[in-house]
Amino acid sequence: MGASWQTEIDPAAVADAACRLVGVAARKAIAERGVFRLVLSGGSTPKATYERLANSDQQWKRWVLYYGDERCLPADDPERNSVMVASTGLAARVGKHYPIPTELGAKQAASKYRPIVKAAQPFDLVLLGIGEDGHTASLFPGQKWPDKSVFAISDAPKPPASRVTLGIRALQNCATMLVLITGDSKADAVRRWRAGDDLPVARVSDVDHALVLIDKNCLMFAGGQAEMTGESIRSGR
Repeated sequence: MGASWQTEIDPAAVADAACRLVGVAARKAIAERGVFRLVLSGGSTPKATYERLANSDQQWKRWVLYYGDERCLPADDPERNSVMVASTGLAARVGKHYPIPTELGAKQAASKYRPIVKAAQPFDLVLLGIGEDGHTASLFPGQKWPDKSVFAISDAPKPPASRVTLGIRALQNCATMLVLITGDSKADAVRRWRAGDDLPVARVSDVDHALVLIDKNCLMFAGGQAEMTGESIRSGR
């Protein structure tokens, strides 16, 4: 069956819906297991969601944050996903926060992050974005990826070339996946995805517990229509 699609009126509504759905997943996970394990994405669309979450009322001490990928840059570089998340105030609120230590170099960082991911799985929610080329996390089109939960990349087509990313199986190993898409620049990738092109985001989200939240204009430019879905998140468990 694969991912479901949900249309929102504009990018702000996508962020609002994502914030609401993350809150639903958090309350469910905490009620069942006492902890909420959330994998974060970089990008401007997820950032708007993090800002809303940081200003919401949650059982913060029960939250644990992880990352789907990271650029190999100094620990305080503003281009790092972890620094962006910290700038929203979200990281400071949660009980535990596990950035990928890419300041150590890609291979060493991947080696150190692999056991952290193993101990956390299955995740409660994995949040992803999409690039204009259809990439998600640091899984880019036309590349071969090792069958590892976390691995180093040395030849990313976008700078910096050196990165660390979670693999497809690790990203899919979750109760719920949310893919956030806003902006007209993503329309061509969305069109190709919905036409059946073998894009990384299509492969990763090809699971029944994935929900794509997309703004109306982006979908219209992509030449498609999406069915509205309910607000409650389906569980992969």
